[in-house]
Amino acid sequence: MFEAFLPPAIEPFWAFMLIGLSAVTSFVTAALGLGGGIILLAVMALIVPGQAIIPVHGAVQIGSNAGRAAIMLSHVQWSLFAPFLAGSVVGAALGGLTAVQLPTGALKLALGAFILWTAWGPPLGFKGRMISVVTGAVSSFLTMFVGATGTFISAMVKTYNYGRIEHVATHSICMTAQHVVKVLVFGLLGFHFAPYAGLILAMIASGFVGTMIGKRVLLSSDDVKFHRILSIILSLLAAKLLYDGLVAL
Repeated sequence: MFEAFLPPAIEPFWAFMLIGLSAVTSFVTAALGLGGGIILLAVMALIVPGQAIIPVHGAVQIGSNAGRAAIMLSHVQWSLFAPFLAGSVVGAALGGLTAVQLPTGALKLALGAFILWTAWGPPLGFKGRMISVVTGAVSSFLTMFVGATGTFISAMVKTYNYGRIEHVATHSICMTAQHVVKVLVFGLLGFHFAPYAGLILAMIASGFVGTMIGKRVLLSSDDVKFHRILSIILSLLAAKLLYDGLVAL
């Protein structure tokens, strides 16, 4: 019965796996502040058709981040949101003009390289409030290609020295805005979300369950060892994407 609401391009087994994974990755982001979106992206890149990876992931992330922001709304720090949003609109518009022209092989190579950088690269040293505009523009330009740029945005939010919950809440509202802008741009450029609507809604619903559980452990989670394991998992997924990308080219 539920299979009728799933996209024909994805086998039901893999679709249901993505729905379950959405809950797990939303838990990860709610509990640790970031990481879930890029795990979900890495797995989606192995299952979802190439040109649908970024827009479908973006639509799912709207629900995931909006749900997380909603249950922590009183902790959102709004002072950086307006300049970040302004930069996001410009960056996504510019990126969208190029992203839709990338072949699947090049897209997977870009995703694999970005995931490896996220797992093992040095932290970003952003400083100053005006960086909100620049971060919004640069991250939104990049998100049209690589999908998940939460690391960039988290680095910017971190410069404000917010508490853990304030950081997660503010990061979530910024990510929500960025994904909304991105999805709108892909829609204007002709991507058809309708075949994936059932899958997107199911992943958003399961993701909210994961978010609610993750919030409970946000303040008490010990993430040092977890991030080491996370980096290894991401590296394996990135290696597979790089291989697939090279074969496709």
